[in-house]
Amino acid sequence: MTNEKFLDKCKDLVKKYAIEHLDKTDEITNFNVYVVWSCKTLQNSKALLSTDLKDGMYYECTMDGDKKKIYFDAYKKFENRAIDIEE
Repeated sequence: MTNEKFLDKCKDLVKKYAIEHLDKTDEITNFNVYVVWSCKTLQNSKALLSTDLKDGMYYECTMDGDKKKIYFDAYKKFENRAIDIEE
């Protein structure tokens, strides 16, 4: 699978997952899925994705090229902190 096809498949998986898990009272039908980061090494690929929904979710897709499988993970961001470091 080419990297472009992999990313298109990931976007499709995220869109379907988000639609299935939207609150039934939400009337959101049109939203964007975007790739935050991706990497391809030999036959394997990984991508981090998100949407412009206000649900705090992000997604990880990992393709195992040997097994011809994509592993899909969905995460929710609970907090974002800035931590000062000293050098």
